[in-house]
Amino acid sequence: MSDLPPPGAVILDLDGTLVDTVETRIEAWMRTFTEFGISADQRHVAALIGSDGRRLAHEVASRAGGTLTNDHAEEIDARSGAIYSELNSNPRPLPGVAAFLGGLDDAGVPWAIATSSRREQVGRSVTALQLRAEPRIVDGSSVQRAKPEPDLLLAAAAAVGVPPARCWCVGDSTWDMRAAVAAGMWPIAVLAGSAASEVKLRESGARAVVAEIDELMPSLARR
Repeated sequence: MSDLPPPGAVILDLDGTLVDTVETRIEAWMRTFTEFGISADQRHVAALIGSDGRRLAHEVASRAGGTLTNDHAEEIDARSGAIYSELNSNPRPLPGVAAFLGGLDDAGVPWAIATSSRREQVGRSVTALQLRAEPRIVDGSSVQRAKPEPDLLLAAAAAVGVPPARCWCVGDSTWDMRAAVAAGMWPIAVLAGSAASEVKLRESGARAVVAEIDELMPSLARR
């Protein structure tokens, strides 16, 4: 990690990065596609987790040989979110998360959560983090284009008042890495809760890959 610059700010994904909710997300999507009569392959859905939900719906429908209107994709995305909220009864922080977030606060590094999820879906997961104060959150309903577009990350950088080039973007999916590259941030991948391989994450632009997020803490000390 010696090649990482000390961060001016850290922009964090939520699902699969801070909390162990990726499998729950996958299950919610699979149930949703069953409800809507759309054939979905679980591995394909897993690879799309972390991207904009409307995009995910379009891609799965297209692979099944169908097409969706934007309104239909919005309906499917909303239904998936509702099912996810029902299933997400006991989210848990991933290894090293409490130490890392505490380290950011102790070092005076501003941070924000940037998630493709809708705001109404994130409350239980954020509560599970047991934070000292309410975090800054930029969610998928805040922008027209969620990951892999850079809009979420750029909005989060603006919220903390730090130029994108001085921000780390820490996530678990290829979509996080692609969005970070597009935003001009430092893409850093965490494997602990990820459905993606290290190879795929690096191919998508990750400048560093760690098993658990607290492995990044020595780079904070170099500020």
